[in-house]
Amino acid sequence: MKLTKKSHACVRLEKDGRTLVLDPGGFSEPDAALGADAILVTHEHADHYDEGRLRAALEANPAAEIWTLKSVAEQITAAFPGRVHTVGHGDAFTAAGFDVQVHGELHAVIHPDSPRITNVGYLIDGGRVFHPGDALTVPDRPVETLLLPVMAPWNKISEVIDYVREVRPQRAYDVHDALLTDLARPIYDHQIGALGGTDHQRLTPGASAEV
Repeated sequence: MKLTKKSHACVRLEKDGRTLVLDPGGFSEPDAALGADAILVTHEHADHYDEGRLRAALEANPAAEIWTLKSVAEQITAAFPGRVHTVGHGDAFTAAGFDVQVHGELHAVIHPDSPRITNVGYLIDGGRVFHPGDALTVPDRPVETLLLPVMAPWNKISEVIDYVREVRPQRAYDVHDALLTDLARPIYDHQIGALGGTDHQRLTPGASAEV
């Protein structure tokens, strides 16, 4: 499976000539979802869900479909009847040849006074890749490649390190990193690499790896 990092929380996965895109939001490239056979969206926040990017992808490929939670599906399903599927924790489905399991229910706490929205994570092909969205969800099975949300208004580096330790993936690639400055990156790389207990890596937007 080929994993290509796009900006912020967006990732493209390619296998057997088909493409799955996760979280093409407003911080990712305008064409981040183009060419997708299937799109997964973890939650409604603009840095993960951008309606314009989804519409462009579905209009470019009449066979493309979206799997997402109710709050996002309600916003786009009328424009693409039969192509937008609502999912929640515990669901399992196949999208563009990828086996997907849904894990998690709530977005991480930003502040106790802020209502928590729904958030789901996607476990791909039995644990080959896990994208948690905006939560520190721990799947109930081993994870080979964890897409690690390294920097957000709702987390701190000690929580990120403890999350890596709890999931215990074979490797972790940074996502949710658009707000992380170049000055801070070496600090995060060192701390997570030294304390996380796994192979911690970072891809620049547009770079790929085999997973």
